[in-house]
Amino acid sequence: MQSKVSVKLILHKLRMNNYGQLLLLPLLSCLFFLFPESPLHAQENSLDRVSIAERSDGKGHVLRFHMTQSVDSFDVYQPSVDLVQMTLYSSSIDTTNITLPEQSDVFDEISFYDIPNGIGVDLYITKNKYFSSKAYPDGHSDDLLLGLTKTNKIDLEYVTRDMEPLIWSRLTMNAESLLVEDTEISSAELPKDSNYSKFKDKLKFDVVVIDPGHGGHDPGSIGYRNVKEKDIVLDIAKKVGDYIKEYLPDVKVVYTRDDDTFVGLQERGSIANKAEGDLFVSLHCNSFSSRQPHGTEVYFLGLEKSETALEVMKRENRLVRADNDTEQKELTQEELLIYELANSGYIASSERIAGMLEHQLDDRAQRRSRGVKQARFVVLYHASMPAVLVESGFISNPSEARYLTSDYGQSIIASAIFRSIRNYKKKYEKSQHFNTK
Repeated sequence: MQSKVSVKLILHKLRMNNYGQLLLLPLLSCLFFLFPESPLHAQENSLDRVSIAERSDGKGHVLRFHMTQSVDSFDVYQPSVDLVQMTLYSSSIDTTNITLPEQSDVFDEISFYDIPNGIGVDLYITKNKYFSSKAYPDGHSDDLLLGLTKTNKIDLEYVTRDMEPLIWSRLTMNAESLLVEDTEISSAELPKDSNYSKFKDKLKFDVVVIDPGHGGHDPGSIGYRNVKEKDIVLDIAKKVGDYIKEYLPDVKVVYTRDDDTFVGLQERGSIANKAEGDLFVSLHCNSFSSRQPHGTEVYFLGLEKSETALEVMKRENRLVRADNDTEQKELTQEELLIYELANSGYIASSERIAGMLEHQLDDRAQRRSRGVKQARFVVLYHASMPAVLVESGFISNPSEARYLTSDYGQSIIASAIFRSIRNYKKKYEKSQHFNTK
C-alpha cells in the first residue's frame, strides 16, 4: 500500500502560520546554520514509518508509529466501527517520507492531515473487522503505539453511536467564514434614459439553475462504503440554493431535480432554458478504480484535451435506464463547432466562471484542484447559457467520501460554489451597466 500523505501538508503549514512567523524564517535559518545543536534544531520530529504486528495474546494487533522523538501529547477517537482517528501533537512532525505496510488485512487505508501543532490520522478498518482502540507510548523508545483489540460489531456500534467523525480542516476553517458577510452587490450609478430603464431587468443576473447529477434509478458513481453520487450532489445542490436564497435574495434558484428522481440529460438543459437561466451549474462526484486520486475538477464545454477529461466525459454522458441498461451520447466535433460559432459568448463566460470556481475550491475551501478542463458534456450542450460542471471530489477515495458525505464537507463545497456565483454575478452586472452607458 502506498503512502496516502496529503499533498497539501506543507501548503497548509504555510497558510496556518501568520506573516510574522514567515518573516522569521530567514532569521531562523541563520540560527540553525550558526548553532546546529541549538534547542530549536532539536525540536524537529519525524514520523518515518508505520508498522503493524499481531499481539502475542492473539486478541488483536498493534500499530507502531515510528517517531524520531516522542510526541508532546496524543488522543484517539473512534466515531464509527470502520474508522479510528488520532491526533499527534508536537511542534513539528514531518511525514514526507513515511513508509506504510505494503498490505494488511486489518486496515484498508491510512491518511495523514496537517493540523495546528501536529497531525491528524484516519485509519480505515477493513470491512467485517471490529476493534476497540487505545493509544499509549512505547516504554522503550519514542514510538507511539495504537492497540486494536478484537470486539464484536454490536458492542462497537453501541459505543460509537451518535458520534461524528473529525473533519480535519474544521480545526483551521469555519464553513460560515467562507461566506462573505457583506453580500450586497454594488454597481455603478445607473443611467437615467428610459430605454435602459425599460430593459435593465432583462440584463440582470437573476436566475441560477442548479443541476444535481443523476438521480432515481441512475445512482451515478458508487463510492467507498457504497456511497452514491446522486445523494451527495443533491445535498450539496440544496445547500448552494439555500446560500443563494439567504445572501442573494434577488436571485431565483431553479433545480433540475430537488428529490431522488431521474431527469434525462437533454431535459435538464430544457429546464434551464425554460427558466431563462443566467448560469447553469451541474454538480457531480468523481470516481476511479484506485482509491488514491483526490481533488476537484471544473469543466466547461469543449473538446477534451486529456485522457482523464475523456473518461469523465464518457461517464457523465452515460445514462442508466430503468431496466439497468446504459446508453451513451457523445457530441461530435462538428456539433461542438456549430455550438461555439453560435454561442461564443457563453463559452467565454463559462471558462470565466470555471476559473472562479477553481479558485474558490482550491484557495478558500482548501480542496486539491485538478484544474479547469474542457469536455463534451451533453448536459452543458443543451443549456443555452454559461454552463459549468463541477466534480466535487472522488468518492472512491475513503477520505473524500467521508468529507463529501459529512454536513461540514458539503457546506464547505457549497459555500465555495456560492461565492463563485456571487462574484460572477457582480462582474456580470458591472459589465452590463458599463456597456449601456
